[in-house]
Amino acid sequence: MLLVCTRGLNKSVSVTVVGSQFAFYHSTEDSSTNPVVRRRRSVFSGFTHKPAVFDHERSAASKARKQIQWKDDCRVSSELRKLSLEDSAEWERPVKHKSTQDYKADNYEIVFGIAPCVLALTEGRRKARKLFVKDGEAAHRASVLKVCEEAHQRGVHVQRVSKRDLDKMCAGRAHQGVCLQASPLKYLTEDSALKRNYKSPPLWLVLEEIQDPMNLGAILRSAYFLGVDRVASSLRSSCPLSPVVSKASSGTMEVIGVYGYENLEDMLKVKVAQGWHVVGTVGAEAHECQIPVTQCSDFQITKPTLLLMGGEGEGLSQKLLSLCQTLLTIPAGRKLFPGIESLNVSVATGILLHSLLSSRSTR
Repeated sequence: MLLVCTRGLNKSVSVTVVGSQFAFYHSTEDSSTNPVVRRRRSVFSGFTHKPAVFDHERSAASKARKQIQWKDDCRVSSELRKLSLEDSAEWERPVKHKSTQDYKADNYEIVFGIAPCVLALTEGRRKARKLFVKDGEAAHRASVLKVCEEAHQRGVHVQRVSKRDLDKMCAGRAHQGVCLQASPLKYLTEDSALKRNYKSPPLWLVLEEIQDPMNLGAILRSAYFLGVDRVASSLRSSCPLSPVVSKASSGTMEVIGVYGYENLEDMLKVKVAQGWHVVGTVGAEAHECQIPVTQCSDFQITKPTLLLMGGEGEGLSQKLLSLCQTLLTIPAGRKLFPGIESLNVSVATGILLHSLLSSRSTR
């Protein structure tokens, strides 16, 4: 029971409250003679009394909801529940106050994308530290679950984060809902190379000063697909084996080893002394030179061969061109306008590799 003093009436008003609803309004003043009381009564009359909900009724409703939830859970296959690391101790839900700044830890970088993350985990060339997964429905896609399962099997911590956090980790690039914190990949050295017995004349792809990571990624993907025996690159003025290269290669960089050389000229001289054939590349309208120029479709691999590809813009340096024994060119299919008479280095590499390796397989 509450006592309410009405302004200007000097009268006591009693209000009874049940379950936060007003039950009735009573005043010692005659409402028929006082318009103020009539107005106040009309205000309170809009509230209606609702019976209180007792504990046993709440318990019954809660039990019914649990039964419905249990039936819904039964519709989900046990295999999906097993794959979805929803209740796993390794699966951490995002916490608003928790920072993801630890992804910037020293000696680690962020690999992003489904294929790069899966191959980085399965190939074991990197030291994986933590897997970040986008929270929400995307976390239950089969491809994302595959990455989580590989991480879980290897004891790599899995943490759910927001899309905004993932975007920040990979500078807004296409991460497909997953980012892996792992140690960087380095160029391999000649000392780490394993001796191989080739069944057919080997083909090495030698890259000079490829600076665009998208080009390098595309080249690695083509080289791996077509069957190149080794990829070598100059260390000076070349882009590193970064996560961008890995994503552009669709994860191929995690599989194929790329050898780095401080001095390509010295390596080529050694190979020439061992009987290897050094093949360079020029444009269709190459200037006259003493080195024979051959269309790529007319060239056949008959002995161990090195195919040299120059960087964007300048092509092969004069030092490497002077070591070439044959120059290959890709003929155009029509008359070309000035400025577009050449191919992107990654596209040209794919065409040349296909032509040379096809000739090797038909011998």
